[in-house]
Amino acid sequence: MIRLERISGNNIWEILKLTVGDDQKSFVAANDVSIIEAYIALTSGGHAFPFGIYDEETPVGFCMIGYGTDDSWEDAPAVAQNSYNLWRFMIDRRYQGKGYGKAAMRLILDFIVTQPCGPAELCWLSYGPENSAAKALYAAFGFRETGEWDGDEVIAVKPLGKNPDLNRV
Repeated sequence: MIRLERISGNNIWEILKLTVGDDQKSFVAANDVSIIEAYIALTSGGHAFPFGIYDEETPVGFCMIGYGTDDSWEDAPAVAQNSYNLWRFMIDRRYQGKGYGKAAMRLILDFIVTQPCGPAELCWLSYGPENSAAKALYAAFGFRETGEWDGDEVIAVKPLGKNPDLNRV
């Protein structure tokens, strides 16, 4: 059974060992960098939720969810204000193509809709325009590109709530 587990002293080292394939390293930051960024966000007044993705007791991936902005984030896109974001998402190279990405996305969205930092209308994420696998996965879960960019990455959003209005995005 797939589950999310918060990063702690008990699991950090096994999460740090997870990696994507060489051809994917330009698409996502290494997990150590992500965990450092979570620490910086948390100590700068922001919100970060780093999770290991597990199949039973086996770590298969990593994700990080954020909310809003913090004092250290320069040039944040407008959509980041008072919105949740899927900040990082990776499945280890050994476990790709086995359905873990889709199963984890369901759990990630289930967590986000609990709105642990307060109400928000949107969840957003960004990805490199050449990352067709990420684009297809996110689109399958209702994320739509806005035409805006976060640096050199395309922004896609998903309305939250019972009756999301995709035309509003």
